[in-house]
Amino acid sequence: MTSSYYTGEERSKRIFAIVGASSGNLVEWFDFYVYAFCAIYFAPAFFPSDDPTVQLLNTAGVFAAGFLMRPIGGWIFGRLADRHGRKNSLMISVLMMCGGSLIIACLPTYASIGAWAPALLLLARLIQGLSVGGEYGTTATYMSEVALRGQRGFFASFQYVTLIGGQLLAVLVVVILQQLLSEDELRAYGWRIPFVVGAIAALISLMLRRSLKETSSAETRQDKDAGTISGLFRNHAAAFVTVLGYTAGGSLIFYTFTTYMQKYLVNTAGMNAKSASFVMTGALFLFMVLQPLFGMLSDRIGRRNSMLLFGALGTLFTVPLLMALKTVSSPLLAFVLVSLALCIVSFYTSISGLVKAEMFPPQVRALGVGLAYAVANAVFGGSAEYVALGLKTLGMENTFYWYVTAMMAVAFLFSLRLPKQAAYLHHDH
Repeated sequence: MTSSYYTGEERSKRIFAIVGASSGNLVEWFDFYVYAFCAIYFAPAFFPSDDPTVQLLNTAGVFAAGFLMRPIGGWIFGRLADRHGRKNSLMISVLMMCGGSLIIACLPTYASIGAWAPALLLLARLIQGLSVGGEYGTTATYMSEVALRGQRGFFASFQYVTLIGGQLLAVLVVVILQQLLSEDELRAYGWRIPFVVGAIAALISLMLRRSLKETSSAETRQDKDAGTISGLFRNHAAAFVTVLGYTAGGSLIFYTFTTYMQKYLVNTAGMNAKSASFVMTGALFLFMVLQPLFGMLSDRIGRRNSMLLFGALGTLFTVPLLMALKTVSSPLLAFVLVSLALCIVSFYTSISGLVKAEMFPPQVRALGVGLAYAVANAVFGGSAEYVALGLKTLGMENTFYWYVTAMMAVAFLFSLRLPKQAAYLHHDH
């Protein structure tokens, strides 16, 4: 279908561009998750438990990096991508992630430099938080613009392939180190190795991104509204609210069935931690493989129909799936149930960036996509675990299931607002 649109050389260039853009995405998320997986080994080196000020710094750092910096990153890098080009934004974003990882890898411990150690760790996480906040919108925009016409859903789905791949790769690196090094070695120096790996991978991604072709035109970059909040809200407020509406539900259900699910299987279903890890690693691998298939499906049935199926199935099946997982005893059955949930989530994740990019014109596209995603993700996605555990401690765990269901109904209603024919990106630029 696409052969009539592109020469063989043009197809190859566009596919290479998809690889270059998504490579940085994989590195960004690898670095993001490595911090979480290695924290048990390096926490004592930076946060001695007898120093309450340091403990507060720790809490504030996690909060600031995870929640505050993402929307700021979405805004800064969205503006940068719309005013100075997608390529520049993509390169600076991955360079910042490299810098953050390198700082963490080389940081002296609390024993060496006192309170400066956690303060510098906080700074590194702020840099990484900004970088991750900016990465999503620019990558989504670039991959949507460079993807082959008629196959945009398939190619854009690789954003989540690399996002999940980064998480799986982080687990793999930590598991390998656990086999090669003793517990004491991991605490002494082993935890630094994944951050060095992340920094080197970021440099490789930077080299790949240097050769990317710019997809925005000089004309759109020089538009007076390019990358401005006023231009976004004056002319595209309805699109922004629509994207915010379905991203809230999308982020919430994504975090519920990925990062929170491992804890849910242990704390609520009573599964041992090792079995839960196996279940989630297998389910995440399947989830990663499903993305291109669901992306291809959206090319056939349309983005709007994919989103409506996501909202409807999420509304109908969230409570039954979580209730079934609550009492599951067999790891195999748990894997099947989590996989079914992730199939529903795939209707959204596979086209998450593309369906947003199709809502905005090029001069405010990266800003519109990045800011809407970062705000909804920070408020609803990042808080999923806290809300779930908070309600559980109050003895109201089932209320969380209905909260997710309600947000999925909201996602369905906002998906009804999607145009049958995308206003932007449906033709080749």
